[in-house]
Amino acid sequence: MSVIILGIESSCDDTSAAVLSDGRLLSNLISSQKVHIEYGGVVPELASRAHQANIIPVVDTALKAAGLTINDINAIAFTRGPGLLGSLLVGTSFAKGAALTLGIPLVEVNHLHGHILAHFIKTDTTQTEPKFPFLCLLVSGGHTQLVLVKSHLEMEIVGKTIDDAAGEAFDKCAKVMGLPYPGGPVVDKLAAQGNKHAFKFARPLPKGFDFSFSGLKTSFLYFLRDQLTENPNFIEERKADLCASLQHTIVEILMDKLVAASKKLGVTEIAIGGGVAANSGLRNAITDKGAELGWTTHIPEFRFTTDNAAMIAIAGHYKFLKGEFASHAIVPLARLPF
Repeated sequence: MSVIILGIESSCDDTSAAVLSDGRLLSNLISSQKVHIEYGGVVPELASRAHQANIIPVVDTALKAAGLTINDINAIAFTRGPGLLGSLLVGTSFAKGAALTLGIPLVEVNHLHGHILAHFIKTDTTQTEPKFPFLCLLVSGGHTQLVLVKSHLEMEIVGKTIDDAAGEAFDKCAKVMGLPYPGGPVVDKLAAQGNKHAFKFARPLPKGFDFSFSGLKTSFLYFLRDQLTENPNFIEERKADLCASLQHTIVEILMDKLVAASKKLGVTEIAIGGGVAANSGLRNAITDKGAELGWTTHIPEFRFTTDNAAMIAIAGHYKFLKGEFASHAIVPLARLPF
């Protein structure tokens, strides 16, 4: 008998529902909220209200796309955290209510675990799954971590940012240049047209495998301030070079730590995950370094890099097989321990 999991993801501003059967993707629907663009960032109150409006239509559409009804579901997996509390409350409340009504198990999922386990979603184009143990560079707007993945459910953080995340550095620097939100994809697109060696920015390198991006943001801001004093049109005239140099610096910081961790731990199975895993500079760097050092690299499909319910469903699938179910007294947590 197949194990059919309904996944619910509502940690930030995307409402998503997905259906997996024995780990194979049947559907993965995402409703994005455009309202935040004019504010230059996610507004938590607006996000939670949009989730309330979207959650039922998204789940209904996901089930229809999978050719199933709600009664075919064996368990519901949902994002408990980390994320925006108001947004998490919507997904958690829906999952609890539906599971209680249907009399099926409820499975809580750590959002970050989902990003890592996205590599195990079975699709018609699925690449080779990572072999355990593997190192995953998890990079997003809110998190930057190096994770040693020992099994589907056993993971250890071996390095993390001590201040800002890489994705935040992309977005904040993009905002300073007047680029639209979210800034990361725009920087990536413009970087392809620029010279990555045009400018040098600070590259803080904490001890061990930890990261730091606060100094880079400050360096970038002060550099622009000085240049704009001499030439008010500097950003517009050198935008592509600025984006290319910024992206190159961030990718180098990430790669330096990843290479060091791989050598120290003796792990050559390497994966990336999270929203910044969609960045072309990082994807190319991982591929090139893998060829140089003999890594077996695993790069997720673009659709599984951003927040999506398929990654929550696959994490829920493995927890379901282990019988790790959640109580209906469970509450979401904005800061959920890894």
